[in-house]
Amino acid sequence: MKLLIVRHGDPDYVNDTLTEKGHREAALLADRLSRENIKYAYVSPLGRAQRTAEYTLKRIGLEGETLDWLREFPARINRPDVTDCKMILWDWLPADWTTESEFYDKDKWSSHPVMKEGGVEEEFSYVTSGLDELLARHGYRRNGNIYDVERANEDTVVFFCHFGLECVLLSRLLGISPMVLWHGFVAAPTSVTTVYTEERREGKASFRVASFGDISHLYAGGEEPSLSARFCETYNNTEQRRD
Repeated sequence: MKLLIVRHGDPDYVNDTLTEKGHREAALLADRLSRENIKYAYVSPLGRAQRTAEYTLKRIGLEGETLDWLREFPARINRPDVTDCKMILWDWLPADWTTESEFYDKDKWSSHPVMKEGGVEEEFSYVTSGLDELLARHGYRRNGNIYDVERANEDTVVFFCHFGLECVLLSRLLGISPMVLWHGFVAAPTSVTTVYTEERREGKASFRVASFGDISHLYAGGEEPSLSARFCETYNNTEQRRD
């Protein structure tokens, strides 16, 4: 089985839709995904993901299924250096979160007091349970850290979702702390991450990433990638966000 994890196009977060650039990106994405033999499509209920998916689904004549657990990961925490509001988990300063060794551990990261206070573990369980149930529906049932193959297939399945949520999915599939993924990787708008099953022994499968955050369709269409989700490359670059 092949999973395609797609981040929505350049976002208008205020109105939960796409910017004009985001619509151009989504159209180029549809050109790219129309070459895939997509059999199933699952979509976040949020507007920016829905608008992105519409371009591809209309192009290939497929109806997507909206799943609540594909919405952007909603948990918020009290970041140590921010006192007036709660923050998303992937906006911590590296100088702060990297000092906590448990954040690198796939089994301990969610036990940190800040995570407990923010109800992160419950949200993580909600998403990963949804993923496990869906994979079981497609023939791959989780058993420990691997998957029992109940119906081997080479179907292509696409998820239209969000960066923070994508990292949670990959954390579950690969057995990696999402803190490492949230802060060490960035998926540009309309980027495509490709994950395959590998069944090296009959009846036992694991998942492996073949490409992360591919935006070749944007370059092919002459569209510069958005900086959404990235921070400034150099501190004195005032056109890119610092925080």
